[in-house]
Amino acid sequence: MKDIKFEIIKKLAETNFKFKDIKNISKLDSSSPPSVFIGSKLKYPLVNVGILSPLERDKDAWIYDDAKYWAKNNFQISHVLRLREGLLNSRFQSNVNSFDKDNKKFIEIAQEIAVACKPVDIEIEFKNKLSIQGKKDKILMPQGMRAGLKKAKITNNVKVHRKVDRVINDELKASEGIEYLYKNNFDEYTLSKILSVGVLGLKKNKKLVPTRWSITATDDMLGKKLIEKIKDYKWIEDYQLFFGEFLGNQYMVLLFPNIWSYELFEFYLPGSSWNPSDDIKASTDYEFYSGRKTYAFSTAGGYYATRLAILEYLNKIKKQASVLVMRIETPSYWAALGVWVCRESIRKALNNRCLKFLSKDELINSVKRISKKKYEFNVDFIFNKSKLIKSLTQKKLSEFF
Repeated sequence: MKDIKFEIIKKLAETNFKFKDIKNISKLDSSSPPSVFIGSKLKYPLVNVGILSPLERDKDAWIYDDAKYWAKNNFQISHVLRLREGLLNSRFQSNVNSFDKDNKKFIEIAQEIAVACKPVDIEIEFKNKLSIQGKKDKILMPQGMRAGLKKAKITNNVKVHRKVDRVINDELKASEGIEYLYKNNFDEYTLSKILSVGVLGLKKNKKLVPTRWSITATDDMLGKKLIEKIKDYKWIEDYQLFFGEFLGNQYMVLLFPNIWSYELFEFYLPGSSWNPSDDIKASTDYEFYSGRKTYAFSTAGGYYATRLAILEYLNKIKKQASVLVMRIETPSYWAALGVWVCRESIRKALNNRCLKFLSKDELINSVKRISKKKYEFNVDFIFNKSKLIKSLTQKKLSEFF
């Protein structure tokens, strides 16, 4: 069986060799993964709309944008970076609400690419030279090279799944469309992409959504729907602990038999992607049974991505729990790859065998011992600071009867 990662790196090396003077190329005959990127750095409601494509036509272009596949096949950071750096973001500017005659055609092309179920062949011509400098981001995947879009043309028949076509053409709210597609096995990656290009929602409300917003909005909408279901489930029977590690991110997931609540602690060790200092950095956010009323600014998109993976697990086992998550970002996570890493890391952790305990104290003491031995990390202050742990120590109404 061939090593798919080796084949990809070999293919990228061959492509780069063909384009030695890469900054000076002016046009491409390529395939979109399919993927579109809506930026958020301009003065809203003005945004950059980008079509992401490799430097040449590729029947396997989907792999440049398939985070689930990367996680399942244990791609390393270098593999993901090589893939994403091999993409070109051909972009133009647009208002999110109204599309003038100069960019309407580009918007339609971007929408066709985003809703397609297979890679789309496309001819592209640029306004200017390519820029190869990228910036890291906590929520977004690396976006590769950039160039202004002068002309674009789709050269094959675009295939759209009939259920996606139905949602696009029906008068449904965006949340209703996302819920319908999710129930029909469309994952959050596909849903956030469709949401971003302004094809979901009531006709009067349709507009472009920056990609970073659409990712978090999708995770949040799906999460809230799952919470509604989980609140009707019985509690888990015992105290549970899951471990997981992926791309230098180490996770401990603690489940307590109680009503739904959720707290996330993130720790960035010196030398990790988001911490160039010599001190450990930390951030935390939480929600109780009543839910959050504001955005989780401290842990940002990772909060909602992590929560979605946990809620999917609880819905799968048809149980309710209070959940405390600890993420330790080690120096092995040396390049920022986006919030998908959080989501897939938790899924991997929850697929591992769990340790079960008879009491809260037994679980907490075990976590303290394991974290010191396995991660050389002292978690005492977490339990002292945790709002979730504090809420669990308070007497419940049922205890008085």
